[in-house]
Amino acid sequence: MKSTNFLLLFLSIVVLAIVNLLLGSVKIPVDDICRILVGDDSNEIWFNIIWKSRLPQVFTAIVAGAGLAVSGLQMQTVFRNPLAGPSVLGISNGSALGVAFVVLLSGRIGGVALSRLGYLGDAAMSIAAIVGALAVLTLILWISQRVKGNVTLLIIGVMIGYLANAVIGVLKFLSPDEDVKSFVIWGLGSFSRVSGDEMVLFIVLMFILLPLACLLVKSMNLMLLGDRYAVNLGLNIRRARMFVIISSGVLVAIVTAYCGPIMFIGLAVPHLARAIFSTSDHRILMPATALCGAVLALLCNFIARMPGFEGALPVNSVTALVGAPVITSVLFRRRQSEE
Repeated sequence: MKSTNFLLLFLSIVVLAIVNLLLGSVKIPVDDICRILVGDDSNEIWFNIIWKSRLPQVFTAIVAGAGLAVSGLQMQTVFRNPLAGPSVLGISNGSALGVAFVVLLSGRIGGVALSRLGYLGDAAMSIAAIVGALAVLTLILWISQRVKGNVTLLIIGVMIGYLANAVIGVLKFLSPDEDVKSFVIWGLGSFSRVSGDEMVLFIVLMFILLPLACLLVKSMNLMLLGDRYAVNLGLNIRRARMFVIISSGVLVAIVTAYCGPIMFIGLAVPHLARAIFSTSDHRILMPATALCGAVLALLCNFIARMPGFEGALPVNSVTALVGAPVITSVLFRRRQSEE
């Protein structure tokens, strides 16, 4: 049964990837797409649409969705909270704060925001997002060594997120309207920002980080038993928690740097994987969650670019439509189980 589910997820990824290539605001015949994929550039406009827009979006959505989903699973396991997600410790807010300094503060100080400087601006935004996320992650790790309870660490992470949002709010108030608009657009999230060498680097980084996350499967399974049993079985709780938080935080940092803050995928997908595979064993859940994340990201990317829409909808608008019902159902199930 589980092998059948894995096969169906693989097939879903293939089908959705093909659909994302075939459909969009510009209609391209199937035969022409096949010729373009093998290198025919006789129609330069269609060639650029496929190779510089649709294909990069497909690969970006697959690896970003998998990374966010795995990060969400790790956070829910560490805090034993079904409503924990990748942004629960303020790491996404740290990325947003880093980008705010590049987009908003640099424009206020220098007169021209770094984000307007073409490729240099894109690189500056990506680096700022990673630096901001890793700075918050470092702070969280320092706090985790001095705090025993997961609940206390969770609350501190939420407070760090609120603090980052407060600083961003001040920067927005002091910045020109154009810079604020650029920052808001970045905050809506998109799989279309990554292309060329950036896409290759992004995919390579995620293909390194995701297998490393799988090395924590045994520790995560022991965490499900509770701290006392895990310690009796030889698990160093603090060290294991630190490694899982590092893994989750770095995944979120990289995805946010390249795609902006993508909401709900990391929160909702682990619940979908548990429902589909009916297990809490992370040896199955980890790859299942990654595949479900890729499927959901491709689906959301397709909906955001459906024919009939001028341009593309913000990805977060679509992920919210899919993720919110899942989270609501989880709350109802918990309520019913408690009664």
